[in-house]
Amino acid sequence: QVQLVESGGGLVQAGGSLRLSCAASGRTFSSYGMGWFRQAPGKEREFVAAITSSGGSTYYADSVKGRFTISRDNAKNTVYLQMNSLKPEDTAVYYCAAKRDYSGSYLRVGAYNYWGQGTQVTVSS
Repeated sequence: QVQLVESGGGLVQAGGSLRLSCAASGRTFSSYGMGWFRQAPGKEREFVAAITSSGGSTYYADSVKGRFTISRDNAKNTVYLQMNSLKPEDTAVYYCAAKRDYSGSYLRVGAYNYWGQGTQVTVSS
C-alpha cells in the first residue's frame, strides 16, 4: 500500500510559478513510478508529467513541456512538480499517482494503482 498526500497548490497570477509536492508513505517509494495528472471542472482527468522509479526518465504532456518539471527525492519519499509560466488553462485539481514501472503506460490514468486526494491550482489572468 502507498498513501499519497499532495501539497503546494494555491492561487497564482498568470506567468507565476508554483511547486507541488507529493509525499508518499511506506518503504517502497523507490519501487514506484510517479505521475502528476490534473482535472478541470467538467473535463476528464489528464496526464501532466511522470517520472520512472529511478528518476532516470521523465515524460510530459505537450501542453506543459518546457514549463513544468517533474523530479523526485527517493530519500524523502517525495515527488515534485515545478510549474513555471503558468497559464489560466492550467487551472485544475492536480493529483499525484503511483504505479509500478512495468504496469502499463505512464500516460494512462488506468495504469496507476494509488492516488492522492488532489490539490487545487488556480491561475488568474
